[in-house]
Amino acid sequence: MNHQAHTAHGELPGKPTAASRTTLSHIMTAGDTNLLGTVHGGVIMKLADDAAGAVAGRHSEGPAVTASMDEMVFLEPVRVGDLVHVKAQVNWVGRTSMEVGVRVLAERWNESTPATQVGSAYLVFAAIDEDGKPRSVPPVIPETEKDRRRYQEAQIRRTHRLARRRAIKELRASRSPD
Repeated sequence: MNHQAHTAHGELPGKPTAASRTTLSHIMTAGDTNLLGTVHGGVIMKLADDAAGAVAGRHSEGPAVTASMDEMVFLEPVRVGDLVHVKAQVNWVGRTSMEVGVRVLAERWNESTPATQVGSAYLVFAAIDEDGKPRSVPPVIPETEKDRRRYQEAQIRRTHRLARRRAIKELRASRSPD
């Protein structure tokens, strides 16, 4: 995938993965906790959505809305006083949508120990115009071997999302209304 291949076909020029990659950092406070005294999963999900939304908007050069979030995985609890870093990047791009991968890391605010991965997620964003209609997204240009692997894995996830959606639609169509 290269810049010339996309512009030769009249599409938007491609953008490298690093062009929109970002990290959002936030310190967790008592207001972020659940009934168990750890940070609520919904708080982490919102941070993931915020970081992914920034990446999607940067890559698409305009508004983008969350279409889906899947494979949100919580690996370790997050505690009050943890400094959470949400790292996000575009993994794959379609015509009007893009998958953004998110890694969530946490470290104690007052310790110099390395951050630990506490979660990950994949979100799909749709780029929209001023009327809320889908608009074209520039292709993403994977720069590293890791970026290329993420791109290929994202294609597999997209295939599974579409197959699952199709299977559910067919199942519902085959059943008589209750």
